[in-house]
Amino acid sequence: MCKRVRNARKVVGMCEFSVFIKGEAVFKDVIYAKANGNRVILRDVLGASKVLENCKIVEIDVTSERLVLSPSS
Repeated sequence: MCKRVRNARKVVGMCEFSVFIKGEAVFKDVIYAKANGNRVILRDVLGASKVLENCKIVEIDVTSERLVLSPSS
């Protein structure tokens, strides 16, 4: 869900993504993603982290709040 958050100096937009691999949701409410070699590091709004090995980011769709990964070769 995208929402606007007001901090002391400005209004900041924040989106929470659902992460998919091969059409299957594998993690929800993601606010941080980092590609690091052949792995992707994810963090959700509550601070829980997940590291997905042997995959890469192939699509980021802010409108649909989707982050799509695929297995890396």
